[in-house]
Amino acid sequence: MDLKEKIEEIVEKVKDDDNFKEEFKKNPEKAIENLAGIDIPDGMVDKVVDGVKAKIAGDKISGAVGSLKKLF
Repeated sequence: MDLKEKIEEIVEKVKDDDNFKEEFKKNPEKAIENLAGIDIPDGMVDKVVDGVKAKIAGDKISGAVGSLKKLF
């Protein structure tokens, strides 16, 4: 499993699917396992969840910085 590729796939799903976004907020591990269709080992799913959360937070920050740049 390519971890980076899987994280990108999940981030896009969170952005595009409000139902999945809510499921991810409530129980990220279960949401990811449901999306993958398999039981992912705990150590691996934790890394994916952390990566997705970091990517989403980074995208929000970069969007805010881009908005600020437009003011100047």
